[in-house]
Amino acid sequence: MSGSVWGQVLAVLETEFPSNLFQMWIRPLQVDEAADALVLLAPNPFFVRHIQDKFLARIQALATDLSSGRIDQVTIRVGSRGDRTPAATAPSRQLPSGQSGGAASKAVVEPLPRPASSLNPLFTFDNFVAGKGAQLAHAGCLQAADSPGAPHSNPLFIYGPTGLGKTHLMHAVGNEILRRNPSARVMYLTSERFVGDFITALQRGMMSDFKRLYRSLDALLIDDIQFFAKKESTQDEFFHTFNSLLQESRQIIMTSDRIPKEINNMDDRLKSRFSWGLSIQVDPPDKETRVAILLKKSGSIGMGLPVESAHFIAEHVQGNVRELEGALNKVIATARFRGLPVTLELVKEALRDLLLVRARQFNIDNIQRVVAEYYRINLRELTGKKRNRGFARPRQMAMALSRELTQNSYPEIGLAFDGRDHSTVIHACEKVRELRAEEPQFDEDYNNLLRLLQA
Repeated sequence: MSGSVWGQVLAVLETEFPSNLFQMWIRPLQVDEAADALVLLAPNPFFVRHIQDKFLARIQALATDLSSGRIDQVTIRVGSRGDRTPAATAPSRQLPSGQSGGAASKAVVEPLPRPASSLNPLFTFDNFVAGKGAQLAHAGCLQAADSPGAPHSNPLFIYGPTGLGKTHLMHAVGNEILRRNPSARVMYLTSERFVGDFITALQRGMMSDFKRLYRSLDALLIDDIQFFAKKESTQDEFFHTFNSLLQESRQIIMTSDRIPKEINNMDDRLKSRFSWGLSIQVDPPDKETRVAILLKKSGSIGMGLPVESAHFIAEHVQGNVRELEGALNKVIATARFRGLPVTLELVKEALRDLLLVRARQFNIDNIQRVVAEYYRINLRELTGKKRNRGFARPRQMAMALSRELTQNSYPEIGLAFDGRDHSTVIHACEKVRELRAEEPQFDEDYNNLLRLLQA
């Protein structure tokens, strides 16, 4: 493939179309290049027909222009560069010029070709660091990959804030299923993509093809299921797709930013079914896990990261894994640009802006305010002298979070809590560690507060 030509085409299209449209329809395309032609590879027949109708003429014009006339033909079919089985690479029949979408439904290759999986081959179990917050999700995904469709992990529902590895785990399951069974019909997609395919099928009179495609899968992996909210027709269709796959013991994996029962504007039938199998929460990684992620990531790209620097980044980037990797990439880019080794001084310089933002975001006053609002008590009660459990535990939580998220010393934190002694703060931090280990609800409160403070 001429990466330069297709890259230039993408750059132009990104300026011409709205971001959501570009990300949904253009970005997922893969490309193979012949001597004078580009072959676009799309995930499924609905994608093919939508691109043909809406974008192909413009892509053709751009490719011809940007290649100085070398590329005079652009076609599109179902497929993927990583898919080399005969079924996957068999071209779909092209729409005759001027043929309507309704007639086109009869032109789909029979039997349906194996759909392009859209899986990222880089997301595997081997390169996933399963810290405390993701251990259960990691184990559940291994179960699903080992025995796809087994009742104990089907459906598998993984929930938690963005950027914690849910998508990575989902791709890892799909990749492992295909490694063990290359002929398996596995498809990964976002909920927005499912909605897009559904709408295209309705518009083209292709609902029978839509149902056959999605209900013939061996594994359906669908991201951000919460975006089905308020889309009643899509929910109804997914309900039937879900039931069909489950009855045939086909694996279903979904991710969301919240537990099923908390997804608003979602059909109760669906919320109930989402909870039938295994629902697992993914929590933010602790410091040790963040260090391990940084060391593994830097090692995988051949860039040595001193342990001291890894600890510094992990200490100051406490949000999601994406932010952590973003900070690491900035450090590595800075080191390469300057031709210098990674040192603690270089890390501090590369992350200077991030550190300034964090300093403004994480201060004791803000932590006290957020904790008080979370527990529905006023600030005076949080910092005051009352020792009953309803005030003592939130106070200990706020002290522990202040120690975790700020650079303030024990005496400085104690001073902010009505002049308490540093030993009181130390005791509070130890108590919080104990309660998190002993009481799941307390640990959930701690993680919820972390997410609120890092939002």
